[in-house]
Amino acid sequence: MGPVTLPLTTTAPTGSLLHRARPALEAGWRRCVDHRFVRELFAGVLDDAVLAGYLVQDHQFFDGFLRLLGQALASADRLGSRLVLARQLGMLADDENTYFTDSFRALGVDPVEASAPRLRPSTQAFQQLMSEVVDTRRYPDLLAVLVVMEGVYLDWGSRDDLGEPTRAEHLGWVELHRGPDFTRWCQWLVDELERVCGPDDHERLTALMQRTLALEERFFDECW
Repeated sequence: MGPVTLPLTTTAPTGSLLHRARPALEAGWRRCVDHRFVRELFAGVLDDAVLAGYLVQDHQFFDGFLRLLGQALASADRLGSRLVLARQLGMLADDENTYFTDSFRALGVDPVEASAPRLRPSTQAFQQLMSEVVDTRRYPDLLAVLVVMEGVYLDWGSRDDLGEPTRAEHLGWVELHRGPDFTRWCQWLVDELERVCGPDDHERLTALMQRTLALEERFFDECW
């Protein structure tokens, strides 16, 4: 596996949040980026039932994730930041929602199951986390969760050592999480978090990123 590039970068300025948080996050980050789910997805051998179950559960984050972005937009301290967040909200409402609709159809997912499944423990815990962070209305906290949620997916989606999936349901999920637009978005989140957080925020935000990262790994694990 290639080096983890974002946000656990060795070029993060000494004393910055991500430089200080790296020792607490790196092992879990690498496990997510090199997870069995990722390897089987790229290899095109991920079982349909596993992928369908994963997508059904992931789709339950859609509303909460929109609320997370929406609260970040409302809590941002300047117009330029609000415009970036608004553009990302528009993309999610279009591209990602279309992917879910098409993939559920291709995988034969029952519409009732897709809209109201029994939630796995990690799904429930993730929804709780997002709700808690939205309720704080603290811009740095919202960004810290987004940095992990998006950055992990960029890192595994950008891997070039696992081949290229050919099936639309596999390739589509990879393509949503790589490329110049998604890379710019994730880098913006990192830069924005470093801009707005102060030294007094580091301990709280590191713990929040650790909690988010642990849920990402648990969510992958529960696919089986």
